[in-house]
Amino acid sequence: MTTARRVLVIGGGSAGNAVTILLRRAGLTVDLVEAKPDWNATTGSGITVQGNALRVLRELGVWEQVESSGFPFGTLGITAPDGTLLHVAEDIRTGGDDLPATLGMQRPRLQQILIDAVRASGAAVRLGTTAEILDQDADGVSVRFSDGTEDRYDLVIGADGLNSATRAAIGITDKPEPTGQAIWRIPAPRPSDVTRTDLTFGGPAYTAGYCPTSETTLYAYVVEACRGREAIPPKSYAEEMRRLATQYGGVWPEITQHITDPAKINYTWYHRLLVEGSWHRGRIVLIGDAVHCCPPSLAQGAAMSLEDALVLAELLTSGQDWDDELFRTFYERRIPRVRTVVDASVQIGQWQLDGERDADVFGLIGRSMTFLKALP
Repeated sequence: MTTARRVLVIGGGSAGNAVTILLRRAGLTVDLVEAKPDWNATTGSGITVQGNALRVLRELGVWEQVESSGFPFGTLGITAPDGTLLHVAEDIRTGGDDLPATLGMQRPRLQQILIDAVRASGAAVRLGTTAEILDQDADGVSVRFSDGTEDRYDLVIGADGLNSATRAAIGITDKPEPTGQAIWRIPAPRPSDVTRTDLTFGGPAYTAGYCPTSETTLYAYVVEACRGREAIPPKSYAEEMRRLATQYGGVWPEITQHITDPAKINYTWYHRLLVEGSWHRGRIVLIGDAVHCCPPSLAQGAAMSLEDALVLAELLTSGQDWDDELFRTFYERRIPRVRTVVDASVQIGQWQLDGERDADVFGLIGRSMTFLKALP
């Protein structure tokens, strides 16, 4: 067996934080570098976390903090644009019967919980820092940091997101592609009768929905066709989102009155990325959004990233050599689940773009979520 024990993690999002915590627990020396000085601790509105993601968060030892901070629920409501409730479906418990099917959280709160766990693990953390791959051989990787220092590691894990510089540095040419849709998101106070996610398909947007994120908060979103970013200056974000939201009924008028500050609104294009073949080159391996991303139609983006971290850490601490066979095993375990999520999420959006009225949206969601109940 190799004696490799020193790891660099590039990127402090869900995947990077999770793999750092798990590898430190196993006794490995881990350095984590994150480009943003604030460690992404203040950005984002909300996140819908499915059971299989909660299962990983429990493995990380942070479930109690997540449970006390979030809002669990087990059903999904479907409403007409005027707010009329059309159907209530039971969510599939992808994490097992001992965890909620779904939990909404404020995204910054989840990030802070993971940050605290990384700090407590004893990992060395450098913020406002990027890493450049200099070269690698059979035994390790040489890296130069943006502060001018250099170091060498037995393994580098690229968890640096959708526009991963690490992905490009190791010669993987895949890039994220827009799917044709975009989403407006905002945090807001939670009306007392919002106790689950409700979705509306149709109206002025493709989808309008909201998710409770705590006893007092929710995040709301509307999905429309992509428009050129230059046509939507950030100062008009509140006006643009409010224009769409005001045309929905039910609790939307109560939510819409809080769509006033453009700085609180996140506008994002949907992208698709799925790197096929392998996620490593030598002693550099990619995880999370660096190798896969998709629209949040299944609310599985964070779950897939967290699962990547769990499976990779399991293999790295299994006693096997850190070689091509191990990293191929990692890829082969992850690709069926990730492909299921990416393909289904993109398909749902494409049906909307194509105006397919008879599309089997809920059948596809059900089949996909049932598949994800199995352990990763």
